[in-house]
Amino acid sequence: MSLRIVVTVKYVPDATGDRHFADDLTVDRDDVDGLLSELDEYAVEQALQIKENADDDVEVTVLTVGPEDAKDALRKALSMGADKAIHVEDDDLHGTDAIGTSLVLAKAIEKAGYDLVISGMASTDGTMGVVPALLAERLGVPQVTLLSEVSVEDGTVTGRRDGDAASEQLQASLPAVVSVTDQSGEARYPSFKGIMAAKKKPVESWDLSDLDIDADEVGLEGAWTKVEEAAERPARSAGTIVKDEGEGGKQLAEFLASQKFI
Repeated sequence: MSLRIVVTVKYVPDATGDRHFADDLTVDRDDVDGLLSELDEYAVEQALQIKENADDDVEVTVLTVGPEDAKDALRKALSMGADKAIHVEDDDLHGTDAIGTSLVLAKAIEKAGYDLVISGMASTDGTMGVVPALLAERLGVPQVTLLSEVSVEDGTVTGRRDGDAASEQLQASLPAVVSVTDQSGEARYPSFKGIMAAKKKPVESWDLSDLDIDADEVGLEGAWTKVEEAAERPARSAGTIVKDEGEGGKQLAEFLASQKFI
């Protein structure tokens, strides 16, 4: 018996770059480098660990929805050890929100075939963290989210969710959707062998017509949420400098008191 794992990954703007909005108030992706979302690397890692620890055959497919450059995120996941990749790309996807993205991902997952879907806890750009739950609802399967530990055995996925007051042990029958946190285990670095092997691994490209999705269901016009207005963050002003000439402590106390810190 084989296990089919689909890992959803996202190509996001580099958080260390200078990010801006485009004229339509979507992120200007041409103005900043992109990369595989760091939180999704943990999802890829957990899928690979399940494969390495399994007695049966396990196939790991990475899936992304995004522009042409999103293939870079897939290549990173393939070089880590994933078996194949699927890229959903269509000009009509521009501006799609989480609701629309979950529709596209669900249709692609159903078309690909799956037993287990693994996602990161959130994307590092939108940070909404709702897509795994939306996916489970659309697929009609159980969801076990925010896991710091995950394993699969005998048709059941088991995981640990750590909270502020307690840790919960959770289980769900496959097929299922899980999301993992950044506490689930450090993601591996691609080896040179892995990078070279990734070049030969299959990458399928699908568009909306392949998934039987109408353009008006996605994109900026079909979005349930959109940015109405945005303003640049104001530049940081220079701080107050206190020169200590014997009265530094007093001046510092007066400043803190004026700001109601003490």
